[in-house]
Amino acid sequence: MNADGRRKNGPASEQPDDRTLYEAAVKMRERSYAPYSRFRVGAALLAKDGTVWTGCNIENASYGACNCAERTAFFKAVSEGEKQFSAIAIAGGPEGAETLDFCPPCGICRQVMEEFCGQDFRIILGNSAGELKVLTMAELLPYGFGPGDLDK
Repeated sequence: MNADGRRKNGPASEQPDDRTLYEAAVKMRERSYAPYSRFRVGAALLAKDGTVWTGCNIENASYGACNCAERTAFFKAVSEGEKQFSAIAIAGGPEGAETLDFCPPCGICRQVMEEFCGQDFRIILGNSAGELKVLTMAELLPYGFGPGDLDK
């Protein structure tokens, strides 16, 4: 991983599989700053060019200023010029938890995904039992409001 929080994986044929992407999200939980909720979340966002952008949740005493792991990953990528994505893996749970369960994205994160991703964008959730659950954007937010709705 580069110091700027991304990993270049090479051509699309060498892109990480779902499990590898999920493991990157689990690792990002370690960087979470969650002194208030103590709920640590990590995310690994796969760009179509094979780059993996990572993020963690970052809390603030002014709760409205908090940022979720998924949005951290998206904002890092977009701020560097990336706007083409194929998947995101999310891992979350209470600080110190011995096991993790599936951790779906919140509503605000779903809306950010709607802005930049197509209906086939994949959301990868996992648990400590080694199970992965993969949802598409269409399944996660079937009636989302996106850029195309502004032209209607």
